[in-house]
Amino acid sequence: MTRSIRMALLAATLGFASLPAFAALKPFTADYTASYMGLEGNGKMTLAATGDNRWNYTLEIQSAVAQLSQSTVFDENGGTWRPLSGHDMSSILIKKSDKQATYDWSHNLATWSGDVKDDRKGPVALRTGDLDAMLLNLAIVRDVHAGGKALTYRMVDEGHGKDMTYRVAGKEPVTVAGKQRQATRVEGTDGSRQTVLWVVDDLPVPVRILRRHDGKDEMDLRLRAVH
Repeated sequence: MTRSIRMALLAATLGFASLPAFAALKPFTADYTASYMGLEGNGKMTLAATGDNRWNYTLEIQSAVAQLSQSTVFDENGGTWRPLSGHDMSSILIKKSDKQATYDWSHNLATWSGDVKDDRKGPVALRTGDLDAMLLNLAIVRDVHAGGKALTYRMVDEGHGKDMTYRVAGKEPVTVAGKQRQATRVEGTDGSRQTVLWVVDDLPVPVRILRRHDGKDEMDLRLRAVH
């Protein structure tokens, strides 16, 4: 479940260039309804400034049988976003997981610790523009707002780096807080998994994130409010 949600939130980077969009980042709290394998719950996504061009980006999801918390600390450097550290915790029935990530840009290496398999601990060489999984959805929203069509990224997550590409699949009406809005639909495929995001022009987060596996809905986040 943890990896599914992480990938649904997307991850990867292609050196999305030195866009001034970072300066437009503002703290927010976004409330979602969450569904995972048919189980209903609540989700909360937050972005908070911590000083020195650093931000803390978090996602929390709770349901009757599962709890998940993911966070990424990142900074702005030369017009790009750099993940600095990550923390990923999940509790599903009696199964628990706690993982940490460290992105050392002084040595251009990423490593992982905690409940991580030995072959997933790294190190992995970092490149300028690399993102982690949590940061990808922010980058996609930013790039869609900027009118960019090259939604290609490199994700560095859990012991490997991976190129990922998404495409704009058109416009669709969506309902947010009881109001109909026009959204840009973005799709990405990774083997048997598909991720679909809906982005509205004046909102800093996707209004919906849908994850499918083998053609079946696996996870669905729908925005209730941003404040």
